Amino acid sequence: MVNPTHIYPPSTEPGPFNLNRYARVGLHERRDGTFVNASPGSPVPTSDFLYLSAVSAGAVTGTRSVFKFGFNADINGSEETIWDYGGIYEHPAAAIQMSVSSSSVDDTAAGTGARTVSVAGLDADYNEISEIVTLNGQTSVLTSASFLRVNRAFVVSAGSGGTAAGDIYVGTGVVSAGVPATVYAYIQLGDNQSLMAVWTVPAGYTGYLLKGNVGSGTANINQYITARLVQRPFGSVFRTAAKITLQRGEINLDFVFPVPFAEKTDIEARAFSSGANNLVFADFFIIYVANS
Repeated sequence: MVNPTHIYPPSTEPGPFNLNRYARVGLHERRDGTFVNASPGSPVPTSDFLYLSAVSAGAVTGTRSVFKFGFNADINGSEETIWDYGGIYEHPAAAIQMSVSSSSVDDTAAGTGARTVSVAGLDADYNEISEIVTLNGQTSVLTSASFLRVNRAFVVSAGSGGTAAGDIYVGTGVVSAGVPATVYAYIQLGDNQSLMAVWTVPAGYTGYLLKGNVGSGTANINQYITARLVQRPFGSVFRTAAKITLQRGEINLDFVFPVPFAEKTDIEARAFSSGANNLVFADFFIIYVANS
């Protein structure tokens, strides 16, 4: 049994502002081993380690977590999404079956490279879906499900090489040498995981942004990057949710009050440089809570 703890008003413990200084709401353990918020009237009750650990483990009913991270190896003067394929990320206009393929003929069901890949995203109704696809080298394999959003892809299993032998693509359109005309997720050789600071809040949930990070590195001096977190509520347009500049290094954003995003909202990190050839990463932490 977890002993619920309530601290009101916010604690006065010293240190920099962070969510741990605010109301800690305990958890009640159910007979089935899951947990519920001891103060259900609060949509984001706590950032206490116990609570967040339980959310991460999937043990808090109606509450889930996501950690999204992206990398772009070549940010220049035009704004790009922070994802490994580069350019501004474009979502599908409608739910569609995805083709999954590799640049290498060794990424097959019996090959030495990647054998299976997981694709995760949202269906036509913005509900979460995922599917494991068996690769067939440079020949595309269609998913059974239709995806309106692709949030992540990663290698599940591999042959004797222990890793993907080529770049892996999730997309649509004509596939040439393993590369589809339109790419919605990309697994670069060596990563076995898509790196895309892109996510959409599922239907029936509200997302709460707890923390974000952005960093940059370059061999060039006297240049800086401008990075934005942008959101597009359902039926609306992309607008800035946060914006920073930095020359080098990393900036951490801890939100004293979690930033809410309604269901079906598209969220992504973008950046541009005053110079050229900046390597940029971004990540963000979100918990999402069932609306009813």
